[in-house]
Amino acid sequence: MISEFHQLSHKIEQLAEMAQALRRENAELRQVNAALGAENAVYVARMSEAQQRVQALLEKIPELVQAGLAQAEAGDEEQGQ
Repeated sequence: MISEFHQLSHKIEQLAEMAQALRRENAELRQVNAALGAENAVYVARMSEAQQRVQALLEKIPELVQAGLAQAEAGDEEQGQ
């Protein structure tokens, strides 16, 4: 019967050690998760900024095309004189 108590005591110790190891691992994973969340937020902000810059460039294209056509017409008129 004493042997059974020792076995049970040993299993309880193992369980306690495993629970402690899992707590440590959980804490580490929470830290990693928080760091990755912060990193992701930075990337989301950068993507938003890039999207805004691309949108601004796309909005300028018609203006640039119009300016290019006007410049080409002015060049044609100068050559015709």
